[in-house]
Amino acid sequence: MKKILTIIYVALSAILVLSCNKQIQEKQVNPNNPASVPPNLILGTVLTDLSGTGSQGNLGGINSWDNVQDWNQYHCQNYDYYGNNIYSWSDGSFQPYLVLKNVVQMEKEATLRGAAVVNPFEAVGRFIRAYYYYNLTSLFGDVPMTEALQAPANSTPAYSLQKDVFKYVLNELDTANTDFASLISANDNSIAAANDLYYAGNLSKWQKLVNSFKLRVLISLSSKSGDGDLAVPAQFAAIINNPTKYPVFESQDDDFAFAYNPGSSNTYSTYPFNPSNFGSIAGRFNMAATYVGALTNLKDPRVFVTCEPATALAGNDPNPAQFKYFKGASTGEPVQSMYGNASAGLYSFINRYRYYSNFTGEPDVLVGYKEMCFNIAEAIERGWINGNAETWYKTGINESMKFYGIDTSKTSFTAYFLPPGANSVTQVAPYPYTFNFSGYYAQPEVKLSSTPATAINEIVMQKYLAMFENSGYEAYYNWRRTGVPEFQAGAGVGNNGVIPKRWAYPVSEQTQNSANWNAAISAQQFSDDDLNQSMWLLK
Repeated sequence: MKKILTIIYVALSAILVLSCNKQIQEKQVNPNNPASVPPNLILGTVLTDLSGTGSQGNLGGINSWDNVQDWNQYHCQNYDYYGNNIYSWSDGSFQPYLVLKNVVQMEKEATLRGAAVVNPFEAVGRFIRAYYYYNLTSLFGDVPMTEALQAPANSTPAYSLQKDVFKYVLNELDTANTDFASLISANDNSIAAANDLYYAGNLSKWQKLVNSFKLRVLISLSSKSGDGDLAVPAQFAAIINNPTKYPVFESQDDDFAFAYNPGSSNTYSTYPFNPSNFGSIAGRFNMAATYVGALTNLKDPRVFVTCEPATALAGNDPNPAQFKYFKGASTGEPVQSMYGNASAGLYSFINRYRYYSNFTGEPDVLVGYKEMCFNIAEAIERGWINGNAETWYKTGINESMKFYGIDTSKTSFTAYFLPPGANSVTQVAPYPYTFNFSGYYAQPEVKLSSTPATAINEIVMQKYLAMFENSGYEAYYNWRRTGVPEFQAGAGVGNNGVIPKRWAYPVSEQTQNSANWNAAISAQQFSDDDLNQSMWLLK
């Protein structure tokens, strides 16, 4: 009997211990740090990060209103205490992988909650992967891909060849298009409108984005158009020749654009050029000669919308809306010299009326209809598809003019500038300008040439003008690919006065993933991990 009581006592003690441990574990669970998060909430965070305004910060600069636009040579920073125009690319960022980890978790949470293998979060996830891997490989060359996102199981991933990364990107976009088509057919509305910052859960717009972005990727591979594995011309033609299967953007209403939210408590969503910053930063950014010179050489009225006349050049002229009064600084000019010249009124500033009037500002277009028009025009000139290149080219120009409030069907529009010494955007003055689009387009430098090589340069130039302060690094990518426009170099860009061809890998890779880092350098036939090496895309 005593033995039986002992057994019962031991059993009861074990039960009590287990019960206590369970209670202790339950009390240790932090309700503010949930182990599971609905996929819609993760989606909202991922899409905010995608804009470059999220809690992860710039994520390698895939956004507007920052150093990327200096490197695109749209504007310059002239006050060295706050920044400069140096292409300081010796320590790149792999931060996008942090967002991609959240994408993996988002997809996992969707399936855990009963979603099918093909679901909206998975389809959007494919686009986000394609978007980030396209930018990562375009900036660095070979990058971790097939073994990436496996930590802690694998914290030292091997690098994938750049060609394989591009193949993966194109395949992800093609699969995403197929998946969106089936989801649209099934009327799946599981993405909450409130968490979709771009399309409010409209999967048809997401499908258009996937295919329009794929056109961008294919154009970026123009030097590899003869590669049979990639079949670049055939893939481009497949999209254009079958709009039912591969819908693309139809207007700027379809743009993948981030709208700044003036009422948001998230400081990252605040429009950076706003009335509260007028006095502190408006004088630190003067315009770049690459951008302003391109506009004034073409007698392009967009210069009156995005820029202000240089006060020392305009003097007391009652009509400052004249091209001769607009001038930018060379990005290669040393910043100390630039600051003196800008302070003396020798350079144009960004149009303070347009960019500092309110807290909403203009949206950050990540992928847009205007760009797509120019990409299609270029593909026609390259012989990849049939069509009228001039029609697409003129549409792109017209749409860009429309973005800036210039009605090409009219003969005039009103420019608005702040007078010299203005300390408020309310001091703006109107200046009428006569503009005839037919006359503008008739200029030999604007009208699309009958010579394909010249026509392509004209298309890329107009695309550059349309990408002012948007589209991330695309202006730089296009310059690197075509040489258009002619970027200005010199002491002010650093790197011994040479504009880099790539970012160097994060310095941390040399210590934390040295074997694979060294293997990647060797595989690309780089002499070192420096900024002037030519990646596969450029060979």
